[in-house]
Amino acid sequence: MNLFKRAWWRLSSHLGKTVMLVGLFFVICTLVLSGFLIRSAAARAAEEAKASVGAVATMQLDVNALIGSGQGTESNGSIPGTIGPGGDLRRGLVDRICESPVVKRCNYTTDSGAAPTGGSKLYRAVPRPAGTIDDGLDLFAADGVRDQRSVAEFRNGDAKMVAGRGIGPKSRSDEVVVEQRLAQQNRWKVGDRIRLQVGRLPEIGKKRNTDRFGFTVVGVYAGGTPDSDQYVPAMMDPVNQLYVTPDGATRLLGKKPGTGGGVVDQATFTLADPAHLDRLKKDAEAHGADLDIFPMTVNDKQYKQLVGPIGRTADFATVTVWIVALAGTVILALIIASSLRERRKELGILLSLGEKKPKLLGQHLVEVVACAVIAVGLASAGSQYLSEAMGGRLLAGEVSSAKDSAANAANGPDPSAVTGAGGAIPLVPEEEPGAEPIDSLDVRLGAADIARVGATGLGIAVLATLIPGARVLRLNPRDILTKGD
Repeated sequence: MNLFKRAWWRLSSHLGKTVMLVGLFFVICTLVLSGFLIRSAAARAAEEAKASVGAVATMQLDVNALIGSGQGTESNGSIPGTIGPGGDLRRGLVDRICESPVVKRCNYTTDSGAAPTGGSKLYRAVPRPAGTIDDGLDLFAADGVRDQRSVAEFRNGDAKMVAGRGIGPKSRSDEVVVEQRLAQQNRWKVGDRIRLQVGRLPEIGKKRNTDRFGFTVVGVYAGGTPDSDQYVPAMMDPVNQLYVTPDGATRLLGKKPGTGGGVVDQATFTLADPAHLDRLKKDAEAHGADLDIFPMTVNDKQYKQLVGPIGRTADFATVTVWIVALAGTVILALIIASSLRERRKELGILLSLGEKKPKLLGQHLVEVVACAVIAVGLASAGSQYLSEAMGGRLLAGEVSSAKDSAANAANGPDPSAVTGAGGAIPLVPEEEPGAEPIDSLDVRLGAADIARVGATGLGIAVLATLIPGARVLRLNPRDILTKGD
């Protein structure tokens, strides 16, 4: 008799066991398909986040590598260490690296200081206390930036231009932007020429550099920090913050820009994908950058903030798929083994009548596969709703944990900030001033997902049938009929 007919008669005459097998397969396939859908949704969300945020690669001097290369010296007691010309990262080199096709945006800064000259005065909300001496910080903080709009204070809206324009990639080297209160005190306005003196303190035993350079006030901005009611050194007061070009800041450091452009303390490159760092490094080396002395590192903080919770949710879904698949195989194998023991007499009679062992095993396989196919169809109808509910609950917990962790680390240093001797100029990606974790999943059920869960279900059915079936069918008909369970 045809094995398919026998399988159909068996399933239809034992509806209780058939329903049990279909129900068990339905649970397995629903959980597995839900796991697949959550993983697929998480992967899509991660790709979208990667495209919208990217990552920031940072390039700056590694002092230890410079000293190790013999181009600098360590401090030795009263003799300070020195950083030679080999430790200067030049603007011209960075500009060429910025032209790499993997770079979406770039910025760089130079931290410097400037001493007032002539009639210009430092802004002091509170006068210096009587009896105190000059602490060496009676200077303007003159920070060279490629694009002033990328400075966090302006990106976040804490500061804004009230007159003129800011420093940009096409600004001349003698342009300066000043704070509104400082401009009012010194009666500066847009278009005025002011003179600033080199602010770099001299090395021990050397005279101070008194070179002065002329700058044109091209903009006035209003800072967001109110006046302090306590004395602070002039250079630490945000009102005394000047913005100049990197070439202008280089002159105020007592250095010459030269043909390679001004000195850059730190450069940041916004990449579309953290994986593009290797390509960026190759392009930098092709332009002559020494990446041992000026290493590149990726800060993908925003990307991790966005996809961290959803990545952990996807990991949990993956673990669930494996556990359910393995547990389902074991349970089904035990159920089928029990069923085969109950049908020993049927198997023995069929073998005695000349039925081939592969056909008997095929009949059992057809029965189990038929139940699996029905279960896959039912699972496809309800898994999308279940995966949305499960994924939403899991993701909500992960987002809550991520926000708690972010709140605890809020006071820590930002690795994406451009830091120098005079302070820090945080650079933030232009399109994402902040990053909130992804808190929703776009679950989509497609033919590929149904095919995957179908293949998984069929694989479980085959393993659960062949493992116990092969053990029973190794016996001959006489042994099957005469031996007990």
